[in-house]
Amino acid sequence: MIVCICNRITEAEVRKAGRAGAPTPETAYAFHGCEVQCGCCLDYASEIIDEERSDLRGVDAAAA
Repeated sequence: MIVCICNRITEAEVRKAGRAGAPTPETAYAFHGCEVQCGCCLDYASEIIDEERSDLRGVDAAAA
């Protein structure tokens, strides 16, 4: 699924950036060599990143 039409960034790409440590859509897009254009996608991208980072915290807690 496309998250950002302006940059043609997919949900999988946003998730990958979130797993790599990107805390915001801006940093996730920069991870892929892009920057925010119109901003319509920011809420959804933030949700995706929050999910991925939450999953990572769960994995870290389980490993401890």
